[in-house]
Amino acid sequence: MKIARLGEQGREIPVVIAADSTGAETVYDARPVTPAIDGAFLANDGLDSLRTALSAGTLPVLENAAELRIGSPISRPNNVICIGMNYAAHAAESGALPPTIPVVFLKPNNTVAGPFDASPIPPLSAKYDWEVELGIVVGREVSYLSDVSEAASAVAGYVVANDLSEREYQLPGAAGQWTKGKSLPKSTPLGPWLIPASDVDANNLQLKSWVNGEIRQDSNTADLIFDVPTIIHHLSQYMTLEPGDVILTGTPEGVALSGRFPYIQDGDVVEVEIADLGRQRQEFFRAGTTAAATASGSTAKEA
Repeated sequence: MKIARLGEQGREIPVVIAADSTGAETVYDARPVTPAIDGAFLANDGLDSLRTALSAGTLPVLENAAELRIGSPISRPNNVICIGMNYAAHAAESGALPPTIPVVFLKPNNTVAGPFDASPIPPLSAKYDWEVELGIVVGREVSYLSDVSEAASAVAGYVVANDLSEREYQLPGAAGQWTKGKSLPKSTPLGPWLIPASDVDANNLQLKSWVNGEIRQDSNTADLIFDVPTIIHHLSQYMTLEPGDVILTGTPEGVALSGRFPYIQDGDVVEVEIADLGRQRQEFFRAGTTAAATASGSTAKEA
């Protein structure tokens, strides 16, 4: 079962994508169960309700679904919480030692974008970078968990994320601050789908990224320094995690910061993929130019 939101920005329709009786993948309208895929829906066992409705055959097929834009699979989260340098090889290419405790930072929730939306490069940016990441979607409120074993039940599901980062703004220098480098418009594409946690082995997922069709990153979540339960337990000691929050778990080696590849340029196409969770594609344009995209993102048919 895949959970998605289709339609123009701000008017997305919640849907379930699943095989029909013939085995063909079909898009079902989830509005008989919920008007939105958000924290309140997840906190009230919404995914189980969708499974029940799907099994009972009470969800209608969404006509013309293939013509609709694919949005972020979850409405704007309250928080986007990120873990930095969570793969040893990426820490090394960043010039840092592997962390002994999770490195935590936040991204504004207004950075969330659809997985195929055209993506702006900041007007003065020279070092815009890609980062394929496993995203955790929180399903219940947690705070001060007493043990790592309690953490798994907080996960509603998983998404593909691209944590786009402006390195000149992020890293030491005249303007170097992580918040500045991680807060740019549409710098957190999510999706195309939310996959329920029960359907995913988060400890063994292949992550890949490409720029203009050339492979950049190729790793596995088995190489995470801090796994999903450890991350959730750790965060719960410092903040309240709420239903609908998204946690980005870090990126593997193979980014432009390594010095092995050029940074993103106007006209580049970046694709990121996680096995079983789907694939994104962003075409980049320089913000403030006449090329500023009128495109609002690929449709379900194109995806």
